[in-house]
Amino acid sequence: MASDVRRYVQGCRECAISKSLRHLPSGKLQPLPVPNRPWSHLGIDFITDLPVSNGCTCVLVVVDRLSKSCRLIPLPGLPTAMETAALMFNYVFRYYGLPEDIVSDHGSQFTSRVWRSFFKLLGVTISLSSVYHPQTNGQTERKIQEIGHFLHTFCHGHQDSWNQFLGWAEYAQNSLCQPTTGLTPFQCVLGYQPPLFPWDGEPSDVPVVDYWFWESERVWESAHLQLQRALHRRRTTADLRRSQAPNHQPGQKVWLSTRDIRMRLPCRKQSPRFIGPFPIIRQINPVTYHLQLPPEYKIHPVFHVSLLKPHHPSALPSTEPGEAEEPPLPLIVDDGAAYLVQDIWDSRHRGGHLEYLVD
Repeated sequence: MASDVRRYVQGCRECAISKSLRHLPSGKLQPLPVPNRPWSHLGIDFITDLPVSNGCTCVLVVVDRLSKSCRLIPLPGLPTAMETAALMFNYVFRYYGLPEDIVSDHGSQFTSRVWRSFFKLLGVTISLSSVYHPQTNGQTERKIQEIGHFLHTFCHGHQDSWNQFLGWAEYAQNSLCQPTTGLTPFQCVLGYQPPLFPWDGEPSDVPVVDYWFWESERVWESAHLQLQRALHRRRTTADLRRSQAPNHQPGQKVWLSTRDIRMRLPCRKQSPRFIGPFPIIRQINPVTYHLQLPPEYKIHPVFHVSLLKPHHPSALPSTEPGEAEEPPLPLIVDDGAAYLVQDIWDSRHRGGHLEYLVD
């Protein structure tokens, strides 16, 4: 009897879409690999909606995942994909060479065919973060927070002057000793730390070229080792607050969390916490899955496992015809309808809106 009740509750649709998860978030930390050289693996994002300062309203932030070095590029507005690619070449590639991989979110610049085609020809891999999981590009997100704190400190009284301090913000970030490497980004990339103020002492002898290369290589190897150790510490700490990810299989159905999905329903608190179920097409990596979503769901179909919940089909026969094939709840994402209407029975005007009675 108890097992039948347990199976019935697991297969209850109303329970599946309405009840919150009570266990730790699924999916152990899957850190990005540690690069072998500076500026080979990058993170990229935008700081937007800033006050107009010298004609600029946003900043392109590019972060090197090995050295934690950054480039801050002020812009008059969000650029197109081709303009972003040109900025990367003029401000990054011409100084540090072509990277191997670039991690970004799902901004229109980074998902366009132009962006992908441009870097495909250059042999650069494009990696997109999981939908509603910005931790994938956590280093860049953290760097944006630090830059925001810097600008707020110096510009809170004159908010339209942030562009004047942006160069100093970049210099300060690249001079800050990183706990993960034990070095400043300048030391990791250049092999030495430029002074933060004009040097007025006696100049030292210029080291020989061989020594310079040896010292730079030693610095990079030290940074790589420190990053691996920090990665292990961060992974251990993060996994204390996470549970082992369930092993979902292709074809298996799962419920999708609505935590970050915009739903057109009267009350957010009373909205369903999960929608679906949706079948899994394939497993991208141990904690990321590609779902088969309806075409009217205009969202990227790759999700972190912490946003998914296994679907348990009811073990008991349905009592109502068509109950087993109950359609998904009405959902609208980016103004796209989530289900088709068979018939319109009536209409009325209410509150300045036209409402329809549909089947």
